[in-house]
Amino acid sequence: MGRVEGKVALVTGGASGIGLSSAQLLAKEGAKVVIGDFNIEGAKKEAEALQQQGFEATAIFLDAGNADSIKEAVEFTVNTYGTITTLFNNVGLTNLRKDLDVVNMDLDEWDRLMNVNLKSVLLGSRFAIPYMQKAGGGSIINTTSMAAFASDAVRSAYGASKAAVAQLTKYIATQYGKDKIRCNAVAPGLILTPAAKNNMPQGMLDIFSKYNALPYHGEPNDIGYTVVFLASDESKFMTGQVLQVEGGHYIANPSIADVQAWTEQQK
Repeated sequence: MGRVEGKVALVTGGASGIGLSSAQLLAKEGAKVVIGDFNIEGAKKEAEALQQQGFEATAIFLDAGNADSIKEAVEFTVNTYGTITTLFNNVGLTNLRKDLDVVNMDLDEWDRLMNVNLKSVLLGSRFAIPYMQKAGGGSIINTTSMAAFASDAVRSAYGASKAAVAQLTKYIATQYGKDKIRCNAVAPGLILTPAAKNNMPQGMLDIFSKYNALPYHGEPNDIGYTVVFLASDESKFMTGQVLQVEGGHYIANPSIADVQAWTEQQK
């Protein structure tokens, strides 16, 4: 308890999955938390659940595709708790029906994902940084993805937007480090959020398991604990970094799993 005592955090996309886990863990470790989400009823429900446990949390509607809504969420955080010292830019969208290969993808979907996945990070940081400067520092945490570092047959816009988030993280860290504002990112691999569990058939999960170095999949708390670390003073000498939390899925030559299986068959 108390790893982020006295911090004030805005978590975007905080009503479910990675965002919710992060909001819960931040609150339980002492932060005052604002849950921003398009699903305002879900955000309110989760904030109330934290309040009932004795933690400080509230909720606000957040449309990550709308600049005014992002600004309002930041100002709401400051007006409610007096400052903002932690910003977790976590909203991200993907659409496998429209975000296809480069030739066939929907160009409107490209624009939508760049706006929500990338511009929202820029805007959240843009609006929060002046308050962090007044507070004497802060921590900005961005959700990128392993899709930023490894290509796919589809999801061209998603991967490009997340790669840009990883690079923007370094720019923010460079530009505002002297103000004691740190900016880092977390790159999840496959995380078993409710959305993943509901939409990925077991056969698809088995494929991911085959290439994981670890014998299990990630859970939202695996990212949430990383966010707590990056929000805390434990990481006070870290900035501009991307922490890859992906179960070792991407660390080996991709043929290794097949070679190992083939070797076993020869015995």
